[in-house]
Amino acid sequence: MTFTLFPIRLLIAAFMMLLAWPFAFLASEWRSEATVEPQCLWRRLVDIILKIIMRVMWFAGGFHWMTVKGQRALPREAPILTLAPHSSYFDAIPVTMTMSSIVMKSESKDIPLWGTLIKYIRPVFVSRSDQDSRKKTVEEIKRRAHSGGEWPQIMIFPEGTCTNRSCLITFKPGAFIPAVPVQPVVIRYPNKLDTITWTWQGPGAFEILWLTLCQLHNEFVIEFLPIYTPSEEEKKNPTLFAINVRRVMAEALGVPITDYSFEDCQLAMAEGQLRLPVDTCLLEFAKLVRGLGLKLQNSEKTLQDYGNRVRKLEKKKLGFDDFAHFLDVPASDMLRDMFDLFDEHEDNSMDIREFVIALSVVCRPAKTLGTMKLAFRMFETVEDGAITERELAVILKTALGVTHLSVSSLFAAIDAENTGKMTFETFWSFVEEHPDFAEDYLYPENTGLHSAPSNGICPDFSPSDCTSDGQRKKHN
Repeated sequence: MTFTLFPIRLLIAAFMMLLAWPFAFLASEWRSEATVEPQCLWRRLVDIILKIIMRVMWFAGGFHWMTVKGQRALPREAPILTLAPHSSYFDAIPVTMTMSSIVMKSESKDIPLWGTLIKYIRPVFVSRSDQDSRKKTVEEIKRRAHSGGEWPQIMIFPEGTCTNRSCLITFKPGAFIPAVPVQPVVIRYPNKLDTITWTWQGPGAFEILWLTLCQLHNEFVIEFLPIYTPSEEEKKNPTLFAINVRRVMAEALGVPITDYSFEDCQLAMAEGQLRLPVDTCLLEFAKLVRGLGLKLQNSEKTLQDYGNRVRKLEKKKLGFDDFAHFLDVPASDMLRDMFDLFDEHEDNSMDIREFVIALSVVCRPAKTLGTMKLAFRMFETVEDGAITERELAVILKTALGVTHLSVSSLFAAIDAENTGKMTFETFWSFVEEHPDFAEDYLYPENTGLHSAPSNGICPDFSPSDCTSDGQRKKHN
């Protein structure tokens, strides 16, 4: 197939894209970005022509017939379409079928040929260089969603990344912030041999294209589910709205859901001197951070500010109300869950330094140096800038997200002069000479401390011994 079917299909697909370009260029040039013009006859004709061209392109690629279930809602009935699971760039099929708008990186519009085709569907562009881009994107989605059907529907993949379709991961709230009715749409690729899936580990983009075009026939099923109208509570709480829509879509697909997200796997697989063990509590902590909206935009500055405020507390422990005041967030059940992760002795008190260390790991998982430097600054004494073995154990067990950790071997190796103390400079000099210090000194002494594999496979992280029995019951 590589020498026969593949080149023919590739040439036809490329020709179809070239054929579509002039129509997309004429329809999108000299068009206002802020307003939508009436669908006059010639624009409707261009829309039909482009849909036909795109359908021929997919047909040439082996998608000979596509199964459509249910009925697509009108823009005024459901301004937003939420699609899942998102598993491949072949998920562009429903975009070309409906010519709905999508959310894309602003850099995409500068890509020759492809950029013109993208601009035709009037996407909402996100700029990585603009710090306010996320806020502007949400505002633009809200503006279009509340236009009463004047703008094209916005098609959003709320998972925010590609998965292997075995479950639905956490939905991002962007599609649900406008608080308007959405239409859930589920897509399936029931091929016997899966050549479609394109995730952050596994076959690359070209290999997937090559394997898919070598298949004689590729199946695609799209199902439009009934419109989901949010309740008053869901309108006020986009996260709850997203959770309930995800549950409906998972039931239609017959797959489970998981509250872990792509960011969790990134956190678990981050490269650094300290790799998270499989029983880490930091994944649960990371979910709470997202749920409370504590993910920092300018993490370096905010973490330093937290560190300065903690030093002024002079090792004073905080109660739940003090913790809420420290973060400047209202008290809630979710905040209580986070507090319980650090309430080690169940006496309604926590060491705020441990929270800052955990937050530093979650916000910058690969920057071990930055986290350790911040931790030393919060724990060190004013007189000599040093910490004890017990304090090193607290720092490292918090950074790893475990309940117990022995650091006797590591501390003895660093404190060669047996002073009972160490400074950050001493610690980091040792780490530079022993980059695998965790493997050499921590794992042999802590037999239950197993790190995530380094072969690119994200392990199954399940809640473990993060809390006491009573807290674990609530956690589960």
